[in-house]
Amino acid sequence: MSSTALPRQIRGPSAFGGGLRRALYLTWIIGLTEYRLTYFGSALGYLWSLMRPLMLFGVLYVVFSQIVDFGDDIVNYPMLLLFNIVLFNFFADASTKAVTSVVDREAIVRKMHFPGMVIPLARVLSGGLNLAVSLIAVFVFLLAYGVDPRWTWLLLPLLLVPLVLLTLGVAMLLSALYVRFRDVAPIWAVVSTALFYGSPVLYAIDKVPEDYRQVLMLVNPLADILEQGRSWVIDPNADGAIAAAGGGAWILVPIAVGAAVCALGVWVFNREAPRIAERL
Repeated sequence: MSSTALPRQIRGPSAFGGGLRRALYLTWIIGLTEYRLTYFGSALGYLWSLMRPLMLFGVLYVVFSQIVDFGDDIVNYPMLLLFNIVLFNFFADASTKAVTSVVDREAIVRKMHFPGMVIPLARVLSGGLNLAVSLIAVFVFLLAYGVDPRWTWLLLPLLLVPLVLLTLGVAMLLSALYVRFRDVAPIWAVVSTALFYGSPVLYAIDKVPEDYRQVLMLVNPLADILEQGRSWVIDPNADGAIAAAGGGAWILVPIAVGAAVCALGVWVFNREAPRIAERL
């Protein structure tokens, strides 16, 4: 007797289809290509990776330092402002561009063995290359401004690693959710603006009233990264993230928040990846 075969469910493209090594290779190739194409055909070319943060810095510096006198009592305020803008712009630009990245790459997402997670990761990599170029300019400005180099500058990678991981987590989460909910893009535009003012970019954390200071440091990992960067790079007398968060034990809270965002991003994207092609 013959039996009728039951239909077998076939999963769609996976987040890491083809293996991790292949995914990393494709991330590098696509990210580098996107970085090269970003300023292709423009008169200034790659100089725009420096000009954009510098122009924003110039506007904010004139407003908050020359007109409003906002940063008079903050040590090396112009350099702090420039440093914070470069770090925050990486997070904001990379995460914003990642929102629509999967939809923009619909043609390759539909391929069965293409690792879908490569697409938002490549957007973050492209932003990371911009960040590297911008940071070189930042340190040149620091030296020209008269900020003395210190050994703590060598600790900068310890700031960049959590910043990149947080950005990757947000990028994966947003890009996966946007496929199903197109409202994610305008919502994230509002949230990223709120994060800009809710992070110590324009101000130092000690300017925040004590009732709100610890809350800000606990729920916003970006605030901890920027404040620690201020201590290591700009002003060695600044408290740093641990003191601003309320002590060594409290600093574990923003670390946990950042780790949760990364884990959630990976889990959501991996869960949605097999059905992303169907929803495009």
